[in-house]
Amino acid sequence: MRIIIEEHKYAAADVKDVLKGIDALENVEGYVSVNYVGYFYNTDKGVRDCVFILPKVLLEDVDGKELVFGKYAPEEIINLNAHNPLTQQEKDFIYEFAVWIYRAIVVFHNDKRNKTNIIYHKKIAEVGKGGRHLSNTFLDILLSLVQFNKDNQDFFFYVLRNIHAGFNKINWNRTIATTPAIIQDSNAVYLRPVNKKRQINFDEELLVIFFSILNYIHEHYGFPVDINCNFELITGKQFKVYLNGMGKMRLKQIKYKYFSDKALELWDLCYAFLDSARQIYVSSEQKEYLLVKNFNIVFESIIDELVGDRNIPTGLKEQDDGKRIDHIYSYKGLTTYEEDKPIYYIGDSKYYKRGIQIGKESVYKQFTYARNVIQWNLNLFMNDDRDDKDLQYDKKNFGKVPKLRDDVTEGYNVIPNFFISAKLNKELSYKDEIEITDKQNTHFSNRHFQNRLFDRDTLLICHYDVNFLYVVSLYARNNSLQKEAWKTKARDMFRTEIQKMLTEQYSFYAMQAHSGVDAKQYLKEHFQQTLGKIFTPFGNDEVFSLALDKDDPEGNNEALLTELRKHFFVVGNGIGENPEPAITKVVEVEGEKYSVPTLEKVQ
Repeated sequence: MRIIIEEHKYAAADVKDVLKGIDALENVEGYVSVNYVGYFYNTDKGVRDCVFILPKVLLEDVDGKELVFGKYAPEEIINLNAHNPLTQQEKDFIYEFAVWIYRAIVVFHNDKRNKTNIIYHKKIAEVGKGGRHLSNTFLDILLSLVQFNKDNQDFFFYVLRNIHAGFNKINWNRTIATTPAIIQDSNAVYLRPVNKKRQINFDEELLVIFFSILNYIHEHYGFPVDINCNFELITGKQFKVYLNGMGKMRLKQIKYKYFSDKALELWDLCYAFLDSARQIYVSSEQKEYLLVKNFNIVFESIIDELVGDRNIPTGLKEQDDGKRIDHIYSYKGLTTYEEDKPIYYIGDSKYYKRGIQIGKESVYKQFTYARNVIQWNLNLFMNDDRDDKDLQYDKKNFGKVPKLRDDVTEGYNVIPNFFISAKLNKELSYKDEIEITDKQNTHFSNRHFQNRLFDRDTLLICHYDVNFLYVVSLYARNNSLQKEAWKTKARDMFRTEIQKMLTEQYSFYAMQAHSGVDAKQYLKEHFQQTLGKIFTPFGNDEVFSLALDKDDPEGNNEALLTELRKHFFVVGNGIGENPEPAITKVVEVEGEKYSVPTLEKVQ
């Protein structure tokens, strides 16, 4: 097995033979860089091996050098079969990682919604009797197992028919010889006939092992397989015992029972899967490949499938100025506790080498996306000729398009904006990890005026890292329930972390007017003092949210609070929290001074 890393600059002499057959061009400096990810079989006489081009996220910049796992020069690990510095754990990781990358590309390719021509595909390895090469790729083994199942349904039917032929018939010779008979009307009646006893059938045992392996491949890696048998399969902890050596030992014990070519071929496949060396003979009569150009498009599709919404109103994802948002979805707003008050979340996925910082251009683009969304929303709600159908949205996402501008305060709801970049787990684990980035800049902000959170020009971006291994494996399994569960978890985390960021910078309050005070008229008369600081995010439009910058850049936070308290009940209330308990309590305490009815939640 040969390993090439996407976009790494190799000396042409080091990879000339390995990359023969794909359009990797040498530059004027004598270097070759490949902009593909995937798998192909090199039929060149000097190589005759499979070549995996793995994503650049494996690379980390260390003192100006690109190193795999932060330790090895890519040139050192080109040939996994030859002597190289990789540990056995790292080699095993690469074997399995190649499977997940293959599966992710297949799922992307089979998704009809991905209309792109970046996939280059020709049928991959099949077991056969033609020219063979010795390959130790785990992917070859899995594909061969799946293909054998597709091509040999007649063989399985024949074996199963023979297994059950004659079973449970009476053995008259043994019955007459060993059991007493009752003579009735000159006829012998045997009350305890002896059935033909079922012996251990080694063909059946081999099929049980084979279909158990297929079931594991389907559940663990997401390969689509059809298992047409009624055997009790080996699963769960018992199958792990087989993976840890029991299966290999049992296959050795029953190997001598098989004589047909098909049975021996099946035994070889099962043993190859369970053998830690992972060696198998596969056909190489034709050139085989599955390659994707610009893997960043696949990564974007992975994140969009796991985070975004597909049913987006026209003009949001594909914006009128020609810009295209990577990810956008409707989810519970930052400033409210109510489920039916959603807001748009705007995301951009970054497929970089490890350690690369977000550039200024990307930040500027992300702010532009948010401005376009705000303008789209304004155009929608200010258009008197609109049909109510324009406001209909994906029903599972709260039912309607959210209105971003508050007519009473002329404030704007906070638009959540985020980057999500790929990160390789240091222990090479596939565990679920998503967290605020460990890079220098964890968030970005843009504003035209100080101390105005609820202003259309105050925009914020958070930056998250996600375990590349986990999201690729989750996408590759193509299990809708698992994907939906992670989507809910990720969205909730995005919301919570952005709220934490805002809480660090702003103090949040809830306000309701005193009895006899016309809140709308007051805000109109004091428009300049309250603009961008007050918003109405709750279902009860008599309750307002107030946000003040903790740094107090204008130096008048206390003066503003003192003035507002003359006309409003003002209580501390965290962003996104229900304000009614706090306001109700202060109304009860100050009830003698102000006669205000208890709040009733607006349904």
